[in-house]
Parts: sequence; C-alpha cells; structure tokens
Amino acid sequence: MAAVSSRADVHYLHVKRDLLEGRFEPGTVLLETTLGQLYGVSRTPMREALVRLAHDRLISRTERGYVVRERSAEEISAIYEARIPLESSAASLAAQRRSAIDLDRLEHLLVLRGNEQDPALHPGLNSDFHIALRDAARSEVVASTLGQLDDMLTDYRPDRSSAQTVGRGYDEHRQILRAIQDGDAARARAAMTDHLTRMRDLRITAHIRSTGRR
Repeated sequence: MAAVSSRADVHYLHVKRDLLEGRFEPGTVLLETTLGQLYGVSRTPMREALVRLAHDRLISRTERGYVVRERSAEEISAIYEARIPLESSAASLAAQRRSAIDLDRLEHLLVLRGNEQDPALHPGLNSDFHIALRDAARSEVVASTLGQLDDMLTDYRPDRSSAQTVGRGYDEHRQILRAIQDGDAARARAAMTDHLTRMRDLRITAHIRSTGRR
C-alpha cells in the first residue's frame, strides 16, 4: 500500500502541476484510463491522485468522471475574502519579523521584475515576490494556507501584458516593500490590502469577459 501511495504522490504532483500550468482547460473530463495512458501509470495510483485533486478543489467529480473546475466570479470573490486579510497580515508580520536577507531577496525580485521586458515572465516574478514576503512573515501556517488559495485562483490570472497594468503592479509591490523596509506594519498591511483588492477586481473582470458569466 505504501508503494501505491508513493506513486500516487508523484502523479498527484505531476497532474497538479499540469492543471496549474493550464494544460487542461476548465470543463475537461479527466478519466483514470486516459490519464494513466498519458502519464504511463496504472489506474490505482491515478485514482488516488484524482481524489486528492478533488479535495484540493481543482477538479470536481461528476457522472462523467472528474472535470477540471471552472469557477464563477462569486467563487473568485469568496477566495479573495480569505486571501486579502490573511496576506495583509503576512505583510504586517513581515514588517516586524523580516531579516536583512529577506529584504535583499525582496529587493532583488523587485529589481528583476522592473528590468524584465518579457511580459510572459511577469506572473512568475509576481508570485516569487509574494512567496518571499510570506517567508519573511515567519509563519508556516499562513504561508501554507496562502499557497492553497493561490492554487485555487490559478485559472483566473488577469492579463498583465499591458504596460499600464505591469507598471501599476510593480509600483504597488514597491510600496509594500518600502513599508516592510521601514518596519511599518500598519502601512504594509494597508498597501497589501489595496494591492490585492485591485487584483481581485482584475481577475473578476477578466473572468466575466472571457466566459460571459458572473
């Protein structure tokens, strides 16, 4: 049984990665047999992996099989109801607990984003900044919970390709970092709240535009 679980762990991570990277479109039916052929494994570890992915709310079980979820604007808003106060608290904690190494890491990531000319790389750099900030907060529970919320939102990233959108996101990260550098917990919390509120609105607008549904 341990061997099956070990294989399921590996294939769970493989399928999860592909889901988060958009390999499977929302609404795609995921069958154990089809996925087993795709990943070169038997049905048993794949079945266990799919059960875990359903628990993560990345897929849903239906009569047809497991289906890649397509969230509503209401669900996106609900996820942000959890994320905004939690990540704002992380920013506040980071302002109080950050080390010199944390500050150097955050500054380095912000410089990379400011200098990066390829818009396709901005989402990854954005995520790296948020992860570094959570690390600076020194709370494993907060970081783990926010990571789960990130996974739930992955299919609803707004288009950040415009210079205006990219520039504003950079400016907001700069404001957050300045507050953390200054050790100003209240200002860091407020700056993160403003940033994530705008990101929520962008995601909901992009979702409605692409699906025509609220």
